[in-house]
Amino acid sequence: MTTEIIPRTDAVILANGEYPSHPLPLQTLANAPYVVCCDGGADAYINRGHIPDAIIGDGDSLSIENRQRFNSILHRMDDQETNDQTKSVNFLLEQSKQNILIVGATGKREDHTLGNISLLMEYMRSGATVRMLTDYGIFIPCRNTTTFPSHPHQPISIINFGATGVQGNGLVYPLSDFTNWWQGTLNECTGNEFTIHAQGEYLVFINYPL
Repeated sequence: MTTEIIPRTDAVILANGEYPSHPLPLQTLANAPYVVCCDGGADAYINRGHIPDAIIGDGDSLSIENRQRFNSILHRMDDQETNDQTKSVNFLLEQSKQNILIVGATGKREDHTLGNISLLMEYMRSGATVRMLTDYGIFIPCRNTTTFPSHPHQPISIINFGATGVQGNGLVYPLSDFTNWWQGTLNECTGNEFTIHAQGEYLVFINYPL
């Protein structure tokens, strides 16, 4: 199966990490048909002259002014068992918005960054076609054998989430059933596409430019 790097988009989630600065996530936000901001992420979005379609969270990171001004689109969810990014994904899935891009989910606290990245696997299991765009590249959760468009010398990394029989075509370094996140990092494409053969789940990071 060949996958699109950035598929058709139903909605974009702006998380409460560092506001994106790379042109691609910024363009993604600008062109989004529907924007959900995670709690305090709404402040950064609104301060730049934009209005979200929905704000998700308990409101504790949102300014008092914006909490009052945008109360009609603030969906308070106090569940402490999930973070605001996950609440936003679930909110969109309930509206049958399954093609989701996430921006602004990295930076600030490294523990939040790792948590946000790992949660991509759960969103895929829930039926979402999801991508996370950072200022450096795109995270894509995957299952089983997948082919990706690429270009020669494009850096990629593969993080295994229990997949077996992992092999690759179109990559400089061979793949295996990695047991640690670092083992599949810093690989490189050799041509205009690469394929990962596997049974199970894994996460691919593709560096810009695409």
